[in-house]
Amino acid sequence: MTARRLRLLLTGFGPFPGAPFNPTPALVTRLLLLRRPALAELDRIGHVFEVSYGAVDRELPTLLRAHAPDAMLMFGLAQRTPFIRIERRARNTVTALWPDAARRRGAHASLAPGGADALLFGGHTDQLLCASRQSGAWTEPSRDAGRYLCNYLSWRAIEATRVSDGPTLAAFVHVPLVARAPFSRRPSPVRRVDFEELVDAGEAMMLAMIRLTRQQLLASG
Repeated sequence: MTARRLRLLLTGFGPFPGAPFNPTPALVTRLLLLRRPALAELDRIGHVFEVSYGAVDRELPTLLRAHAPDAMLMFGLAQRTPFIRIERRARNTVTALWPDAARRRGAHASLAPGGADALLFGGHTDQLLCASRQSGAWTEPSRDAGRYLCNYLSWRAIEATRVSDGPTLAAFVHVPLVARAPFSRRPSPVRRVDFEELVDAGEAMMLAMIRLTRQQLLASG
């Protein structure tokens, strides 16, 4: 029997206070445009969130209802990190220090008062780490997605995987700030991942998510 087409939701974030340029929308666009035989049986849905709590709360449920993705691969910007970070968990915390792009701050210090200290994405993050490294990109695991919108979206996405009709898998990947143009990068004493490496790593992780999601669906019957 022919395997059904899988649906993968790819997300990025727009600019936010202190970060007028965010490379994740361009990364999502490139991943949507890739044409590979291995992607022939995959429906890719792209979305870029405004960096605001309200946008995530409004748009994520709408995306899940409209597209019923089997998996979510989310990207966010970590400006001070020169490498790719595969997040392993979301913490039950929200900062009140930094306003979002709508100039609003988190209403509460925690995402789920009285709930768990953290929610885990799952063991598939180890395989995404391997896939990204095999692409040649400098990639490290992370247990701290921050206290801002990346962590907030991560928490909401993990929650979505825990309901019966939600995505099977979700993952969040922090990417470094890269040059806007190929030759605009200033010399730096620290080796940084560039945009083409981000695309290669994103493709490798996307293919891994397809494989892992299909395995999970087959195992669950």
